[in-house]
Amino acid sequence: MNTLTKQTHATVESLCQHILAFLERFPNELFKSKEMSRRLGVRNENDYRLFKEALRTLQDEKKINRVRGKKYGHLHIPQKLVGVLEVTARGFGIVTIDETNEEIFIREENLEPAMHGDNVEVALLPQSTKQKERGARREGVIEKIIRHGTQTLVGTLERIRKLYFVVPSDKHIAREILIERNQLEGAKENDKVVVEVTAWGKQLQGKVVEVLGHAGEMSAEVRSVARAFNLPSEFPADVLAAAQAGSTMIPQTEIARRLDLRNEVCVTIDPQDAKDFDDAVSLEILPDGNYRLGVHIADVSYYVTEGSALDKEAIKRGTSVYFPNGVIPMLPEHLSNNLCSLRPHEDKLTFSVVMHVTPRGAVNSYEIRESVIRSKRRFTYEQVQQILDSKTSGQQVAKEDESFVGMLVHMHKLSSVLTKKRMREGSVDFDSVEAKFVFDEHGKPVDIIKKIRLDAHRLVEEFMLLANRVVAKHIGFRNKEELPKPFLYRVHDTPDPDRIRELSLFVEKFGFTLNLDSGVSSKELQKLLEQVKGSEVENVINDVALRSMAKAVYSEHNIGHYGLAFDYYAHFTSPIRRYPDLIVHRMLKQYQNGITLQERESIRKRLPFIAKQSSAMERLAMEAERAAIKVVQVEFMKRHIGDEYAAVISGVAAYGVFVEVNDLLVEGLVRVRDMDDDYYLFDEKQYALKGKRTGNQYRLGDAVQVKVVRVNPEQRQIDFLLIHETQPKPKSRNKRIAGSV
Repeated sequence: MNTLTKQTHATVESLCQHILAFLERFPNELFKSKEMSRRLGVRNENDYRLFKEALRTLQDEKKINRVRGKKYGHLHIPQKLVGVLEVTARGFGIVTIDETNEEIFIREENLEPAMHGDNVEVALLPQSTKQKERGARREGVIEKIIRHGTQTLVGTLERIRKLYFVVPSDKHIAREILIERNQLEGAKENDKVVVEVTAWGKQLQGKVVEVLGHAGEMSAEVRSVARAFNLPSEFPADVLAAAQAGSTMIPQTEIARRLDLRNEVCVTIDPQDAKDFDDAVSLEILPDGNYRLGVHIADVSYYVTEGSALDKEAIKRGTSVYFPNGVIPMLPEHLSNNLCSLRPHEDKLTFSVVMHVTPRGAVNSYEIRESVIRSKRRFTYEQVQQILDSKTSGQQVAKEDESFVGMLVHMHKLSSVLTKKRMREGSVDFDSVEAKFVFDEHGKPVDIIKKIRLDAHRLVEEFMLLANRVVAKHIGFRNKEELPKPFLYRVHDTPDPDRIRELSLFVEKFGFTLNLDSGVSSKELQKLLEQVKGSEVENVINDVALRSMAKAVYSEHNIGHYGLAFDYYAHFTSPIRRYPDLIVHRMLKQYQNGITLQERESIRKRLPFIAKQSSAMERLAMEAERAAIKVVQVEFMKRHIGDEYAAVISGVAAYGVFVEVNDLLVEGLVRVRDMDDDYYLFDEKQYALKGKRTGNQYRLGDAVQVKVVRVNPEQRQIDFLLIHETQPKPKSRNKRIAGSV
């Protein structure tokens, strides 16, 4: 190759690189050769000849795309990724990639035939240089459905002439399922049903497998929640048989090898309607003035052995699910309410954390032992609170409780010290308010009562937090020369700085301050919550702050717990209702009894799956519980159409404002179409709807008076009408709130 040829080759090669870089900047556009050469600065005929040669080279090497009309474009080689599809209420999709958790955006027109929950293969679309530079979310197209996320759906049976369809209750699924007449299984029009999809494609086909009842009836709607979230209604026969095989008699050999605490004064403190008592506490004052605090947890791992039918069912369920009118337990009743439950005056196998705690709340020493206890008393929270209050009210204590008064008073004193210590160290205390339903003899809700967080609740919470922390540190903390022990932690990551900045701007509008000078500090977040306590926007700001946080999850990697400000934390205290606690018990026993490197490696390999499954089932349970609560709220409000309530604006959108009734914690919507006194525009930055003519505005956190006007049980919707439209001015309103703190 002579010198001239070498120079020509180098020039063509250089032009090839320039062409590829140019087309990559505009991945979705096509260019004629003249336009592209002009934009690349090709000036004379000789350079244009070399430019055309470069184009031919790239085309021959299949590095660029040529289409009819002699146009050229970026040749995108699709990158295939696999993940789970979530279809949003607005119609577009998000695919969360399995390996990286990256979220890929899918336009509505690129979704079909995939459905919400499907495991799919996505082909990535090309990104422009500008999109890459600003870190825009990548976009893709559904290429293939690997596995359908659901085989059964819950919905309402409807009929159009002679055709039957099931309209899914899940708003994420906007496609109806065609049902042949011979596949109805006795279902009638407007029945709530479970349908199994038998044919996939543009038109889904299915058959009815269960009739839940008439759509809109509370019992049918609650059952539909359980079915929609695939929560099992009963245990398999082999699991029930394994549970029944457990004996109430504890072998003497088992008692002999354990720490015998049957003579200790242990008590349980639980809700009034509780049947599964999985924790007991004891306390005594030592001669040196320190406390000997015992936290005794039901030893479920003794009855549920690794790999058994009970164990497989427990990990599948992951957690017990609590509905307003019942529970879907993780373990069969014979175990949860009988064998494992720490019922009073019965010998029970436990796992105990016995701690020596100073009057200032520091743990000097501890031991974690398999034990046996005999609870001396079953208290409710209300009973304990009454005893604590009797010291100041002078109220008489029941005779059977007199011997426990001293211990409970000291427990309260210690728990208060632990709370203050935790807050000083940066723990965040989200004091969210919950509601309790009162049902009549027919199972209908007749009242909603705010649950009051008593000192008795805090007492138990603090002791459980301390035991969980001690257990996690016992396993997690190690010397440099020690091998790390595989373990299941409860972790909470630091929040996204952008979301915290948004929270800071949000609370400023109400006259509060979140100091971010030292970064995203949990101490500063706690200071904010203390500021808003007692204000009319306390619930709103608590809710927004909570949504700004990362989600606490289970993990084999310890990153600490941001919300609690703990370096080590695990779940140990509720093995009857949470699978992670059961696993923690097992691992504690293995490490105490001695473990080989091979066994350690086996644990390490299993933990990622257990962590992921437990976290997923916890999220599912929370969503199901929220849906069931909404069903019962709607049923309650059906009887109160026309009633008026004081409320607070809990959300603002272009289509209306969400309001929460103060006394009932029931949320509903005031629709813009019902706000006929003005034309209202949505101000996203101010979290407000503003009247174009009158200047009236409705902002997040505003106090309003509302009337119930519509209730839709099937859609689980409650519509309100604003009947009190006088709004205080922003400045005076902020002063009033800030001054009340």
